[in-house]
Amino acid sequence: MGFFEKYLSVWVALAIVVGVSLGCLFPGIFASVAAIEYAHVNLVIAILIWLMIYPMMIQIDFSAIKDVGKKPKGLLLTLVINWLIKPFTMAFLGWLFFRVVFAAWVSPQSASEYIAGMILLGVAPCTAMVFVWSQLTKGDPNYTLVQVSVNDIIMVFAFAPIAAFLLGISEIHVPWQTLLLSVVLYVVLPLLAGVITRYRLQQHADTQALNHFVSKLKPWSVIGLLATVALLFGFQAQTIIQQPLVILMIAIPLLIQSYGIFALAYWAAKQLRLPHNVAAPACMIGTSNFFELAVAVAISLFGLHSGAALATVVGVLVEVPVMLSLVALANRTRHWFIH
Repeated sequence: MGFFEKYLSVWVALAIVVGVSLGCLFPGIFASVAAIEYAHVNLVIAILIWLMIYPMMIQIDFSAIKDVGKKPKGLLLTLVINWLIKPFTMAFLGWLFFRVVFAAWVSPQSASEYIAGMILLGVAPCTAMVFVWSQLTKGDPNYTLVQVSVNDIIMVFAFAPIAAFLLGISEIHVPWQTLLLSVVLYVVLPLLAGVITRYRLQQHADTQALNHFVSKLKPWSVIGLLATVALLFGFQAQTIIQQPLVILMIAIPLLIQSYGIFALAYWAAKQLRLPHNVAAPACMIGTSNFFELAVAVAISLFGLHSGAALATVVGVLVEVPVMLSLVALANRTRHWFIH
């Protein structure tokens, strides 16, 4: 784990401070950047998100799917959590907090957008940072590859329908074309680019060249993440300064969702008698979010300055410290599982 990844929480916090500060000092510059878009997709954000996603996509080895039958219980656990439980609990918590608990403090329009942002987070299982969480918990790397590969394939087909369904029952209009365009732009195309790059680098069985190339790209992936966070918080700077409690209100259900889903998955993994090097990555994948995709889709659907975009950005803020605390918990409870 590199220096930047080790202190990622610190860098994200600094990026947030820098973004909010610059957004307040130079609102005109951020307004100009926000206007650089095509078909409701901000091109600057798109480039930065690609910068984040592409290095991770290269690491995905789809040939590892052939080994999926060797440990079916772990895969089944994560798939059930990711696609049958997590999106719906996130939608419920969003409704509960912003239609009931916090209803007196937010407008109906803002509430709808915050719920939408939470739903987009819930429907996007993690692709990138999973490799870090798995490594920190000494997870089985081949198993993690299988998990990520299968989830990405399912996401290509399931993300748009589930998101549209949940957004629809939340009384939010869904522009299908924009949603599908976002899936293609941020999942399908990076996946294809990663597969092609991996094939080209490995066509002479040169694994060392692949690892060297990925290691060179990793710092750019972190830079892309931090630049995206800074921009997103810069776009939302006025809202954050004027309504700081909004950040806290969004963070509360996200924290409950993250710890609740992990507790459920961890309990189920123990009941299934999974080995720790399978259980830990399975639960990490089920808990964490593909926040890059959620942010991109929220911007595409609702705009850079929307409550949905803000909710997904708060997801970025919550994700890293929460997952690091869960890594520590998983490592301390290793003795609960078979080895």
